[in-house]
Amino acid sequence: MCLPLLRRQLLNMSYKVLLCTAVVLAAAVSADKPNIVVLFADDLGFGDLAVYGHPTSTTPNLDKMAKEGLVFTQFYSASPVCSPSRVALLTGRYQTRSGIWPGVFGAASTGGIPHNETTSAEVLKQAGYATAIVGKWHLGVGKNQTYLPTNHGFDYYMGIPYSHDMCPCLICFYPNQACFDKCRTGDTPCPIFENTRIIKQPADFTTLTATYTNAATSFIQKNAAGKTPFYLYLAYQHTHHPQFASKEFRNSSIRGTFGDSLSELDWSVGEVFKTLESSGVADNTFVFFTSDNGPSLTRQIRGGNQGLLKCGKGTTYEGGMREPAIAWMPGKVTPGRTMELAATVDVFVTISKMGGGKIPTDRPIDGVDMAPILFNNEKSNRDFYYYYPFGPNPDDGVFATRYKQYKAHFYTKGGLAGKPYRDEDCWGSTPKTKHDPPLLFDLVTDPSERHPLSGKVYEEIIKQITDMTMKFNKEMTWHESEIHGSNSSAMPCCKPGCSPFPTCCACGQEIQQHLFSPALELL
Repeated sequence: MCLPLLRRQLLNMSYKVLLCTAVVLAAAVSADKPNIVVLFADDLGFGDLAVYGHPTSTTPNLDKMAKEGLVFTQFYSASPVCSPSRVALLTGRYQTRSGIWPGVFGAASTGGIPHNETTSAEVLKQAGYATAIVGKWHLGVGKNQTYLPTNHGFDYYMGIPYSHDMCPCLICFYPNQACFDKCRTGDTPCPIFENTRIIKQPADFTTLTATYTNAATSFIQKNAAGKTPFYLYLAYQHTHHPQFASKEFRNSSIRGTFGDSLSELDWSVGEVFKTLESSGVADNTFVFFTSDNGPSLTRQIRGGNQGLLKCGKGTTYEGGMREPAIAWMPGKVTPGRTMELAATVDVFVTISKMGGGKIPTDRPIDGVDMAPILFNNEKSNRDFYYYYPFGPNPDDGVFATRYKQYKAHFYTKGGLAGKPYRDEDCWGSTPKTKHDPPLLFDLVTDPSERHPLSGKVYEEIIKQITDMTMKFNKEMTWHESEIHGSNSSAMPCCKPGCSPFPTCCACGQEIQQHLFSPALELL
């Protein structure tokens, strides 16, 4: 009688041990999947943040992130303009491979990011992550919203799908202060989408950042409570022109309207960090902050600042593509500053590996893993980087190539600055110039690209860079341009077919009544 009882007790104990072991293993697996937050600013220059040397910027939350995290000094976007830089961030591939060239998508564009591209959201979703994008998409809307984020791996989307200067602006600052820049009167008002549905049109810029922040923090809270690993891509409209700010941030900065916009962005970053802390997930969350391209110098003091770098948005000079970047993860990311070379295409590879996702092997991936820089204070996996201009084409190939500390310009062209700007190399009217032999700079000793190298050093370096560039150009496969057409019928409108178009496209109550619909509750 005792033996069967003892046997049952032993079996019960074994079951409990196995059950406890399974729970511990499950917890370990969950802990191995860090939460991931990518914060993406718009038109923010290398010299705009206090941590990068601006004397009058007020960015206490980004300053704190920088103090606790790793500050990059050699970090690059894939393009000096919006749409191509965003596709590179999300796919780990140069924009030429995706067809996001020669310009950017507009409100009436009929194309978008190809469906056969694999985004970081798709990779991480397959690895068990909840995924969301809040803010600016700028990779197409399309007929029946076919190109919006929920068709590219994101479980949830809320935001304006393109730059907010691509629609008529009503009010930018509280109370009732119109935007400074002229806005397009022929396009539909700025729509705010939730997934594939317009929930408000036109957007209210005086509450827009709060709306974005509420959506982002709610997503964090929801998934932290459910112990689901999450990937949040928070793509701000700030600090793109026309700048805007809420009542709380209007006239809050001595930098004027740009400073107000930047301060509001910094506040939102702080709210994200507060939510990570209050939700108990800060210690297991990787946060990365950067910008899509350099400052819009044509707006002068309202367009941002590139610091000591040459030119800005629209050019392949350093000011157009070298960006502020900060990585943060307590106890994991090594605090300090790094001069190691990295780029937006590397974000895809880094977070995909971090989350245990499977990186596609059926296509070229241009990104490399930043883990050695982030976690081990080691050398970068990248020795070179290629610069594509605002309007690339296969005949020219890349405009410039960086190899270690050296940069060779094969072509140069003006950007988006106007004639009041003192450097005519940056003017929009400055034509494309082919350099044969190429210009060569040492960016460690001359980050402003003022003193071209010559002599023995030049001869030793330029052949190696030229051969490498010719090989890259030859092997690059250019996808047919997706920025190929536009039609007014493609403009987002919450009342399709209404009249008079486009001013009739107006609907939506207060955003708060629509936010966090059943679509978000499912995450």
